Amino acid sequence: MTSSQNTHRIVVIGGGYAGALAANHVRMHDDVDVTLVNPRPKFVERIRLHQHAAGNYDAAIDYAGLLGDDVRLVVDTATRIDSAARTVTLASGGALDYDYLIYAVGSTGTVPATVPGAVEFAYPLSEFEQAQRLRSRLADIPVSAPIVVVGGGLTGIEAAAEFAEAGRNVTLIGDRLGPSLSAPARRSVAKRLARLGVIVLSGNVSGVTADRVLMPNRPAVPSAVTVWTAGFGVPELAAASGLRTDALGRLLTDETLTSLDDPRIVATGDAAAPSGQPLRMSCQAAGPLALTAAKTVVSRLSGGQPAVIDQAFVGSCISLGRDAATIQIAHKDDSPTRYYVGGRLAAAIKEAVCKGTVTNIGKAARKPGSALVIKGGNRAARPVRVEA
Repeated sequence: MTSSQNTHRIVVIGGGYAGALAANHVRMHDDVDVTLVNPRPKFVERIRLHQHAAGNYDAAIDYAGLLGDDVRLVVDTATRIDSAARTVTLASGGALDYDYLIYAVGSTGTVPATVPGAVEFAYPLSEFEQAQRLRSRLADIPVSAPIVVVGGGLTGIEAAAEFAEAGRNVTLIGDRLGPSLSAPARRSVAKRLARLGVIVLSGNVSGVTADRVLMPNRPAVPSAVTVWTAGFGVPELAAASGLRTDALGRLLTDETLTSLDDPRIVATGDAAAPSGQPLRMSCQAAGPLALTAAKTVVSRLSGGQPAVIDQAFVGSCISLGRDAATIQIAHKDDSPTRYYVGGRLAAAIKEAVCKGTVTNIGKAARKPGSALVIKGGNRAARPVRVEA
């Protein structure tokens, strides 16, 4: 990075899959000073948090090797964006000035206050600290103690399978098992869960206590630990800063990921809502969105015209313990085909994807612009999906 009086200050808020990649990629412009703000000193492999909670993987990785040597890491939390002054206020009391801001705060799990006892007794599983807390709790109870996982989406399926493979007594509760999957892939997942001994119950949760989960018109389900994986939310930073957001709190942008309120603010990842139609919350979407956001900033700095989002989905990888998985093959618009890959081969593919996602970030750290993404999606035809 070349330093001069004309250096452009780029602040990236959020060091997850999208933020870290965007911070690396924006260095394609020769004269930028990049600062990454993140509340943790390490990168979190969010797609492995179910493994971390189960105790068979450490999902925190040093940023060394993942960020370019010229990217400054500030371990802090952004509390407000002042778009008029172009400053970011930090929880520590400091502030950062910027010329362009990349908003990559990501998403988090939500436990609904409308379900009695859920906030008090349920354990969410979408952030490192939550997974660490759950891991500690599981270590305190016998392996034979009953566990209930609430949420039939991909996160719930992965968590239930991981715990069951470790010998735990697991019940999975959800409106529908794998709602984003095709019927054949759903049957594959159900078969594997049954083989692991997971009891799958269809329905809603009406309450949670310290030792049971309540369901309408069903007997209470015993639960020493209740894991809540149903639903995503996003940090309130954008809305609290007076920027327009969608109903969930994602920053509203155009198709170049530029904020509708300020051309100096560009969003990426789970916290972006381009044209009010966000892509599915996933690390698969994070990569292309990160590169789009970084290229938008670089284009503006160079006086060019930013390009619009161009991404194709290829499918969903669902781990079912360490020895099996289901890979749902998707159309480019993210709708499922009837085809899937299962078993040990799928587990190997899933592991390669998890490792490759991190490798891709490190590759961009060493050489900005070298990260790989899949292009060719059709935004006009793409259905909007939010998968928990």
